[in-house]
Amino acid sequence: MALGIEEDQELAAARPNKSRADRFQQGVEALAAFVEEHGHPRVPRPHKQPLEAVEAGPGGEDRVSVVSFALGTWLNSMKSRRAGLTPGQLAQLAEHGVEWA
Repeated sequence: MALGIEEDQELAAARPNKSRADRFQQGVEALAAFVEEHGHPRVPRPHKQPLEAVEAGPGGEDRVSVVSFALGTWLNSMKSRRAGLTPGQLAQLAEHGVEWA
């Protein structure tokens, strides 16, 4: 039985598709910024790190926006899923002082 709800195509087109690898790299960039700012990788779970993101604009041109990356949540998620991370990903986290990596 259909509810008659359709996805807004304009919103769907504006939503960026990020791969897991892209999302991981974004997390590493946010972690690097946090460590540079605070001098340690102990990120509180509710912390959101401001991060510049480059997105394609409506005319195809790139535009830069600032997003709040949920760094504390992401890092906690990476810790709980560390068995599934690649050695390269673990090395990237360890470079920024993450002890469990």
